[in-house]
Amino acid sequence: MIAAYFVLLIPLAGIIFFAIANSKMDMGKINVYFNAICLLATLWLAINVLNQGTILSTSKAFLVDSFNVYLIVLTAFIGLTTSIFSAPYMAHEKEIGKLTDRRLKLYYTMYQGFMLAMYLVLTTNNLGIMWVAMEGATLATVLLVSLYRTPESIEAAWKYFILCGVGIAQALFGTILLYYAAMQIGDGSNALLWSVLYENAQQLNPEILEIAFVFLLIGYGTKIGLVPLHNWLPDAHSEGPTPMSAVLSGLLLNDALYAVVRNKMLVDGTTHSNIAGYLMMGFGLLSFLVGALFLHRQKDIKRLFSYSSIEHMGMMTFAFGIGGSLATYAALLHMTVHSLTKSAIFVTVGHAAQIAGTQRIEKIRGLIRTQPQVGWGLLIGTLAIAGFPPFGVFTSEFLVLLATMHSYPWLAPLVLLGIGIAFAGLFRHIQPIVYGERPEGQLPVKANLWPVIIHLGLVLWLGLSIPGFLAHWFSQATVLISGSAPL
Repeated sequence: MIAAYFVLLIPLAGIIFFAIANSKMDMGKINVYFNAICLLATLWLAINVLNQGTILSTSKAFLVDSFNVYLIVLTAFIGLTTSIFSAPYMAHEKEIGKLTDRRLKLYYTMYQGFMLAMYLVLTTNNLGIMWVAMEGATLATVLLVSLYRTPESIEAAWKYFILCGVGIAQALFGTILLYYAAMQIGDGSNALLWSVLYENAQQLNPEILEIAFVFLLIGYGTKIGLVPLHNWLPDAHSEGPTPMSAVLSGLLLNDALYAVVRNKMLVDGTTHSNIAGYLMMGFGLLSFLVGALFLHRQKDIKRLFSYSSIEHMGMMTFAFGIGGSLATYAALLHMTVHSLTKSAIFVTVGHAAQIAGTQRIEKIRGLIRTQPQVGWGLLIGTLAIAGFPPFGVFTSEFLVLLATMHSYPWLAPLVLLGIGIAFAGLFRHIQPIVYGERPEGQLPVKANLWPVIIHLGLVLWLGLSIPGFLAHWFSQATVLISGSAPL
């Protein structure tokens, strides 16, 4: 468990360092160092879990098992690659006058604060601390959304704060109901420990847990971006700095879904029914279809891919709701490939907006002629996120479709329809962005596309062959979440 403490202490040290650091320092490079050290700590933690199985701290405050350990490593990896991208990107934003030294310092402080909150959500065994950490992530990202201090960014930050604040209040009420149910069977000091609740799930009151899950799904579902609780997400993506969009789509949405699935496991163990699954299927399918439809109406390139995130988070929620080994395995794989692909896309989107000097889709043209690396990166990333074979998104979506056909065949046409609508919505915009006529005077920018190459390479690899250690983790997590035999 020492490794888990390091995972939490490193970003905490990063917060303190950037808060007191001299603004003349190369903070972008130092931010990369903090995230690189943290990735090493998460790999150490993963090796411990691989060798020892589930790790529970002596005080029972922290729990690391096959479900959250791979998400911890994924969080650290995307945190590192996004920091590599953000160093030159944010330096360029400062050069053109969009940021001051003080706001750049705030950005790196909140970057580490966001990472700390994400790690705490994933490692804590206490559902109350999990709620606090999710609220901490909200506060950190509110400051990031409003970083440019434009009227639009401030409006988006307030919208994000109010909607997610109302949502997280619903999650708090659901957590209080869990505490009330746990108090009926034992000592209040352990009432919110997930491991204790899970061990005693059969003794909990099923009616109370069903009501609690409704509030928890609404509350954390707001953070996931589930329709109709999604309105904050497109504005937050479009008005904040692009690296923040990468970590929001790649990390925050995953962690909110993780919280919902943890609570679903409790409800399933108590009620011995799929009531929680049905709720997740309903919200998930609605979000999937609405996100796909709204792709066609977007005028801002960052909003375009934020609705793509809503679509994909809806598919994951739907798959976890179906339950069973195949759907759960597919959802876990989709969480991974979506995070890698979408964070890569936002890297190229950020550079595309810098090249064109705007985020308006109709004004971004001819990327492949202006800066081929950015144009090809955006095109290949869009192919991957749209589910084009042989990328990993195709594999995970195909598995979700198979699971739907097996359990709820009458819903399979809707899944296919949503995939087709999303594919069309993305490419009606991307084709002219990449291949359109290059505007006169449009010049390339300094771009760091290594994160894009690495992420899309991994997504391609996962589409062709899942490494044995990762397949083992997915299988173990599938058994833990669904209670079904591994694939």
